[in-house]
Amino acid sequence: MAEHMVARSVVVDAPAKRIFDLLADPARHPELDGSGTVRGAVFGPDRLESGSEFGMDMRMMGLPYRMTNRVVEFEEVRLIAWKHVGSHRWRYELEEMDPGRTLVTETFDYTRGQTLFYVLSGAPARNARGIEETLVRLKRVAEQG
Repeated sequence: MAEHMVARSVVVDAPAKRIFDLLADPARHPELDGSGTVRGAVFGPDRLESGSEFGMDMRMMGLPYRMTNRVVEFEEVRLIAWKHVGSHRWRYELEEMDPGRTLVTETFDYTRGQTLFYVLSGAPARNARGIEETLVRLKRVAEQG
């Protein structure tokens, strides 16, 4: 793993398409978010695609804010990633292992931008915990169908 990335994986007993459809729907992001920061979709399309912009209501350490994201990587049913103004990327890679079983890897990539600030603020460890909980939620929702 690269020095300025945090990634975790989980096997989900669901087809890659079902999982991808959840990730491509920004209205579902608050339901899936394990960090506790994503509160609601503010603007954007119903379904993300390459180049889509979408805004989210956020809250961190009790402070509300809004974040605008842009989809920067997109391969239908396989890969979706977005970045915000700080150039950090959230990436989801899906690899269907067997019909109905998918390996999902979520990565927070902070190689671009203020890496020293992120390290000193403890963000990598917080992001790792958030990713782990997000994957638990994604697995639960996707497996429920």
